[in-house]
Amino acid sequence: MNIRRTLFDEIKDHLSKKEITLIVGPRQVGKTTLMKELIKYLDEKGEKTIFLNLDYDSDKKFFESQEDLIKKIELEIGDRGFVFIDEIQRKENAGLFLKGLYDKGLSYKFVVSGSGSLELKEKIHESLAGRKRMFILRPISLKEFVNFKTGYKYADKLDKFFDIETEKSKMLLTEYLNFGGYPMVILEKERKEKNKIMEEIFRSCIEKDLLSLLKIDRPEAFSSMIKILSSQAGQILNYSKLAEQISLTFEPLKKYLWYGEKTFLIETCFPFFTNKQKEITKAPLVYFLDIGLRNFSIGMMGNVEDREKLGLIFQNLIFNILQEKISGTAKTINFWRTISGSEVDFIINKGGERIPVEAKYSEMKKPDIEKPLMDFVDKYAPKEAWVVNLSLRAEKKIGKTTVKFLPYYDLI
Repeated sequence: MNIRRTLFDEIKDHLSKKEITLIVGPRQVGKTTLMKELIKYLDEKGEKTIFLNLDYDSDKKFFESQEDLIKKIELEIGDRGFVFIDEIQRKENAGLFLKGLYDKGLSYKFVVSGSGSLELKEKIHESLAGRKRMFILRPISLKEFVNFKTGYKYADKLDKFFDIETEKSKMLLTEYLNFGGYPMVILEKERKEKNKIMEEIFRSCIEKDLLSLLKIDRPEAFSSMIKILSSQAGQILNYSKLAEQISLTFEPLKKYLWYGEKTFLIETCFPFFTNKQKEITKAPLVYFLDIGLRNFSIGMMGNVEDREKLGLIFQNLIFNILQEKISGTAKTINFWRTISGSEVDFIINKGGERIPVEAKYSEMKKPDIEKPLMDFVDKYAPKEAWVVNLSLRAEKKIGKTTVKFLPYYDLI
């Protein structure tokens, strides 16, 4: 059984648009599988499709020029249809190549996929401005994971499943917090094999994206950086200490961190300030797009049982869920910390609207509000504040602020 992706319906709806549909995301996250699912859907409708993969030598020859590619497309599907191109980052000047095809006004719909290095290598946003819509395929979300693990039996009533099947829900959450959301890891049943798969995924990112395409000069330093960040996920980044630990100066370190973000390994969360300039200059927190990769990097994948460690991973999970929720909006996610040490995990921020969010890996029994969140509420008086926990659903009024206690599954 395939793992159904939420993004499928969004992309399916975009197939009728003239714009190029661009699918990007981490390696091994299921971009090719998603494209083949789309092809199957179109084939069943009687549409003409062609699939080309630049990882295949037999397909590369058709990308020597736009004319060569058009001849191949015409041969296979005539003058109208859907053209799927996988691993486009392997094409030199991919952005300009696609721009030229689009500007010819052909009666083809192009659906293109690429890894994160595509954006770095080709400046594809500039080349395809106004000609594409980009979809980011992330690792399997907790919602997608639970639906798959329950055979899609509760797909339209997942909230009731979590409320009623509490023990099963807890087991699935623990599994996800340990192994994360890479499809091949989820589909593999043996723990030892899961680790081998994750090792291959990590090596593939280093070798194919960073070494082969981006020509990174210190792959061992990049690998060490990821491992150190894994052990410090959710903690404020100390640039000078990290640079010293991996024997890099400040500027190369900043570049490597940027590579880590653009290849979809890590994401940064910057502090919340009403003065935006301070927000940009202050050190961020670092989280991982896939918590399984984070665990693997420090030798913990499948072996996380300690409540404190699970709490840090749970915080990373909530960050990922919030990032998905605000995708495509003008909202940002920040964290808040004062000189005196008060800290709120996340601030969902849109202009003057702010929602502080605390992530608590705890079976809360009553709606207790801790001092840091109270400090934020006292200072900014937001309309809402959230305390995301394992089970408690409740509300509490503090002045003008409604503090909502939400089980984590309410967010998904």
